[in-house]
Amino acid sequence: MRFDVFAGLFVSTLFIVPTPACAAVSAAEYRASLLEVYGKYQGVLALRDACNSAFSQMQPANDRAFAAWEKRHRKLHEELNERFAMMVRAYSKDEKDYARNYGKYQGAVLKQREEAKQAWLLETRGDLEARCKRLPEFLRGRESDLESEFADDWLVMRQWPLQAK
Repeated sequence: MRFDVFAGLFVSTLFIVPTPACAAVSAAEYRASLLEVYGKYQGVLALRDACNSAFSQMQPANDRAFAAWEKRHRKLHEELNERFAMMVRAYSKDEKDYARNYGKYQGAVLKQREEAKQAWLLETRGDLEARCKRLPEFLRGRESDLESEFADDWLVMRQWPLQAK
């Protein structure tokens, strides 16, 4: 399931003056890579929410596997969220505009995640149940490692350095 929250939200001139370190990667390439990885991350969250909603008896196992996944990939997920914030900041005129835009785009992400959850819940009960039973295994496996599964996208994104805090 793909998240398109960035599609149409950011113009191609988002990063107007790239630094020399990131001149090889265009704003469009950066945005596309961020969309791909952030969308997958949000898709995992939506699936977990759908599984916990449809099959409450699976929630303890899902929550344990999810907590372990989050702990194992915490730095990566934090970087992903920082990159999301950096993109919103670059799109904003000032701090007030940034706060408004960040809330707007986070709201759009949450709305799209809820729509993805609802889409999962529309699957046949048997298909969803099978998918949900595999969720803990998925979260322990290589497929849920966003850095290795999307290595090319991370290479693109990391050509744009994160801003110092």
